[in-house]
Amino acid sequence: MSVAFIGLGSNMGNRQANLEQALTLLQKAGVAVTAVSAWRETKPYGVLDQPDFLNGVVEITWQGTAQELLLTCQRIEQQMGRVRKRHWGERNIDLDILFFDQQIINTPNLVVPHPDIANRLFVLEPLNELAPNLLHPVLHKTIRELYEKL
Repeated sequence: MSVAFIGLGSNMGNRQANLEQALTLLQKAGVAVTAVSAWRETKPYGVLDQPDFLNGVVEITWQGTAQELLLTCQRIEQQMGRVRKRHWGERNIDLDILFFDQQIINTPNLVVPHPDIANRLFVLEPLNELAPNLLHPVLHKTIRELYEKL
């Protein structure tokens, strides 16, 4: 059984309903959700000419591999009708694997820990709420340290 953290975001439609539907679909897909951060309204990152996001993080346990979790997240995004119009653009749902145990994964379709965590307040703030003492296996700093630095 692995412990992972998934970032959730939405900036189209009913953002809160989208996040809650994604949580429900994760659970139906066999993901055990063990903790959910508060949802936070955040400004767009990267591409600024789009609506504000609602973001949060969930802690989960998972019996499969990180690649299997990625496929599950992608299926849920597809099931919810996500359309990728532009990189970092608008989306009704976004599910990102932030951490998968303390594994370091670098494949063409999955990089874990998520490579831009240390620069994203919308990820660090909810992660700090759930797991402030979690050690980033690449940066060798805790989430609290990364959050306070940003």
